[in-house]
Amino acid sequence: MALHWTDLFVVVAYLIGVTVFGAHFRKSQHSLRDYFLGSRRLPWWAIALSVVSAETSILTIISTPGIAYRSNLAFLQLVMGYVAGRVVVSFLFIPRYFTGEMFTAYQLIERRFGRRLKVFTAGLFLATRALAEGVRVFAISIVVELVFKTGVLTSVVIITLLTLFYTFEGGLTAVIWTDVIQLTIYLAGTMLAVVAALHAIPGGWTAVSQMAQTSGDKLSVFNFALNWHQPYIFWSGLIGGAFLTCASHGTDQLIVQRLLAARNKRQSQTALLSSGLLIFLQFSLFLVVGVVLFAFYHRRAPEAAARFNSADQVFPTFVVTQLPRGLAGLMVAAIISAAMANLSAALNALASSSVVDFYRPFVCREAKESHYLGVSRGMTLVWGVILILVALGAQHLRRSVLELALTIASVPYGSMLGIFLLGVLTRKATERGALIGALAGLGVLLLVIAFTPIAWTWYVAIGACVTFAIGVAASTAEG
Repeated sequence: MALHWTDLFVVVAYLIGVTVFGAHFRKSQHSLRDYFLGSRRLPWWAIALSVVSAETSILTIISTPGIAYRSNLAFLQLVMGYVAGRVVVSFLFIPRYFTGEMFTAYQLIERRFGRRLKVFTAGLFLATRALAEGVRVFAISIVVELVFKTGVLTSVVIITLLTLFYTFEGGLTAVIWTDVIQLTIYLAGTMLAVVAALHAIPGGWTAVSQMAQTSGDKLSVFNFALNWHQPYIFWSGLIGGAFLTCASHGTDQLIVQRLLAARNKRQSQTALLSSGLLIFLQFSLFLVVGVVLFAFYHRRAPEAAARFNSADQVFPTFVVTQLPRGLAGLMVAAIISAAMANLSAALNALASSSVVDFYRPFVCREAKESHYLGVSRGMTLVWGVILILVALGAQHLRRSVLELALTIASVPYGSMLGIFLLGVLTRKATERGALIGALAGLGVLLLVIAFTPIAWTWYVAIGACVTFAIGVAASTAEG
C-alpha cells in the first residue's frame, strides 16, 4: 500500500466515524417531511455549508488544482458567475418555492404548467444527475487506487455502500450535518497541504510567485478577450457561470432540496447568498494549490512531473507521496469526505424526486407516511446501484472529470432553466408552448455541441434563451 499504517488508520477511523454519525439520525425519521426536508428545523448556516459541500464534490479537490497546474487562475472568472447566479436565484426562484410546502423543485412546474411538464423536468433531472454523479463517483477511484491499490470496482463499491448506509438511515438531516463535518475536514486538510508544500519549496511563496510569473503568468485571473471558444475568460465565465448557477441552484433538486429545508424564505435566501462567498474562497484555495504544486514538482521533482498522465493526478499524488504521516491520512480522508458528501446529497435528491414526482402521484396516491418512507429508502438503494454502474462506465472516458461532469449537466440545464423562467417571468406561457421550447432548446444545443467549437460554459445560456424564446412564440401562436 502507498500509505503508512498510521495514515490508513486515520482514513478507516474517519470512514467508520462519519458513517455511524450519519446513521444515528434514523430515530428522527418518521415522514417524508422528516426524510427529505429535515423537518425544516435546520439552521441557515448549516444549509449554506451543505450547499457548498454538495456542489463541490471530489472533482473540485482533484480537478481544480489540475486546471491551475496546467494553466492559471482564470477559472475564478467562472466562479464569479456562480456568485452572480446565486443572487438571481435568491430573489427570483426562492420566493416561489416558499408559497406552500414543496418537496421538489418540479412541483413548482406542476403548479404553473401541469403534470406533463413536471414529469419532463423531473425525468431530465433523474437522467442527467445520475450520469453526472456517476462520473463523480468514478473520480474517487483515482484517489483510492493511489492509496489502496484496490482497483476501480472495489473502491467505488466501498465508498458507495458506506454513503448509502447513513443516507438510507438518516435522510436529509444526516446528509446536511455530515456535509458540515466533511466540508470542515477537507478545507482544513487542503490548507495544511498548502502549508506543507510551501515549506518544502526553498523560498516558500516568494519562489512560487516568481516561478508562476516566468511560466506563463500562472497567477493571472482576468481575460477580457471576446472569444466564444474559450471557457475561462471573463464574459463566458461571468455570463455562462451565472446561467449555470441559476439552473443548478434554481432548478436542480440536488441544491433546491436544501433550500426548501430552511425554516423560512429569508433563511433560505441567507443560506444561498452566504454560500456564494464560501464557494469563491474555496475555489481560490484549490486553484492556489495547483499553482503551488506546479512550483513544487518543477523545482523539487521534475522527473515526477514528467510522469503525470493527467493534471487530475497531481494533487492526489502529492498527498500520498509527499505529506508526512498522519497528515497524509487526514488529507486522504478529506478527499474521500468530499466524495461522500456529494454522493449522499445526490442519493437523497434522486430518491426524493423519484418518490414525490413519480411514485406517489402515479403508483400509490394514498398511503401511510410509513409506506412512503419505506419506498424512499428503497429508492435510495436503487439509485446507489445505478450510480455504481455509471461510475464503472465512466472509467473509459478520457477527459478532465470536472469539465466532463459540468458538460453533462449543462446539456439539460438550459431547457430546464428556460422552462422555469417561462413559469416565473411570463403569464402567457402554456404547458404545450413550454414543452416545445424545451425540446427546441435541447435540439439546438445538441447541434451546437456537435458542429461548433463553442465553449461549454455557454451551453446553459444558449439552451435557456432558445427555450424561453421558442416557448413564448409557441404559446402566443397557440393562444
